[in-house]
Amino acid sequence: MAQVSITAVSRSDFGKGAARRTRREGRVPAVVYGQGKEPQHVSLPTHELTLALRHPGLVLEVTIEGKTFLVAPRDVQRDPVRRILEHIDLVLITAAEATERVEAGIAAEAAAEAAHEAERVAALDAPDMDLELHNEADGIEVSPEPAEAEA
Repeated sequence: MAQVSITAVSRSDFGKGAARRTRREGRVPAVVYGQGKEPQHVSLPTHELTLALRHPGLVLEVTIEGKTFLVAPRDVQRDPVRRILEHIDLVLITAAEATERVEAGIAAEAAAEAAHEAERVAALDAPDMDLELHNEADGIEVSPEPAEAEA
């Protein structure tokens, strides 16, 4: 799932107050630009966008006032404390670029999944070690020797 359809709403008010009102309504302020076209100021649904941004190689199919555009996230701004989306810049891309990004995203997801599986298998194959801690005045002593089973 590296290509997501989402509906955007054009916005005409700008500034800090307008952006806060947009976020309060559950939407993220955004700008769509590129390919020699005038920038379009829009807002996108926060929840759908947050879920979509989890995927590498994301391509958004954005519908603005009945017209559909293929875009890719260029810059994502998040609140440093709450980690919520504050603003996103979207760049227009061609169908060929979209296909390339989707294929790269699928490959990246497969590689990440394979790495995760390898870590899981390595953790299962690791020998169990009982570490004994001795409370002594000059430090902690750790013994890597397996503990004998108590009957």
